[in-house]
Amino acid sequence: METLPAAVMKRAHFEKLRLCEGLEEIADSLPDHVDRLKCLGIANLLVPLLRNVHRYEEDMIFPAYETAVGRGNEGSTIPRLLVEHVEDECFANEVTEVLLAIGHGEPITNADAIGFMLRGMFETLRRHIAFEREHVLPLISAA
Repeated sequence: METLPAAVMKRAHFEKLRLCEGLEEIADSLPDHVDRLKCLGIANLLVPLLRNVHRYEEDMIFPAYETAVGRGNEGSTIPRLLVEHVEDECFANEVTEVLLAIGHGEPITNADAIGFMLRGMFETLRRHIAFEREHVLPLISAA
């Protein structure tokens, strides 16, 4: 039977990937076919979801990972993931501001820059998830 932290982590990955899909849809629709309501919805979910998932990972997942690999043997993995959490949350704040502006009807003056920003956000999140699925999740699932 799967451990609770692993199950929660899988659910968190699912939720973050749904947000990534939404960000990708917005990026693909710029500038003329953007769904402003979708922008507002994602803007309202992005930072709180990441913040909650990151706190759970830091409080529950990382200690389980340290236990699974043997405390002190995890190398630079946990510190790197912690830095990525901070970077992701900062980036998510910037993306949220842009999505709120678009959602509230402000003109899209530089669609390429906004598209690049959105793609940067969802590609970063997907890479982080892929790493956790390959390296962290198997160890905490087996614990």
